[in-house]
Amino acid sequence: MSNKIKKEFNKEEILKMYAEVSKNTLMETLEIEYIDAGPDFLVAKMPVNPRVHQPMGLLHGGASVALAESLGSGASLMLIDPKTQEIRGIEISANHVKSKRAGHVIGTARLLHRGRTVHLWEIRITDENDVLVSICKITNIVIDKTK
Repeated sequence: MSNKIKKEFNKEEILKMYAEVSKNTLMETLEIEYIDAGPDFLVAKMPVNPRVHQPMGLLHGGASVALAESLGSGASLMLIDPKTQEIRGIEISANHVKSKRAGHVIGTARLLHRGRTVHLWEIRITDENDVLVSICKITNIVIDKTK
């Protein structure tokens, strides 16, 4: 596959695939639901409830990072040939700028750089009113599948 973003893009097929691969994973445990996708972005929402709270009753920063990692790694899957390649997150950073007690957060991963072996994504996590909660970056490496 070339280094260009796939021209044939089926959003419904992509979202169905993410729903399937999320079963029995951390994404299912955190109730992360993939809700939109495009050739260079992926969007998911996650409920904010006691399941993802820290002891003070606020959204745990680790839950936000789990959402960001799920989005950034998942988004890289759209850019590779999954029959011959795999994605590994090699670095993630997060800045938490606003607390959240209830409702949902929405994460949007947008492609910053697509190299042959490295992908860089920015993930903005907002509340229902599009107020920034966290901003994250993830670097993924593309590796060949082992037999």
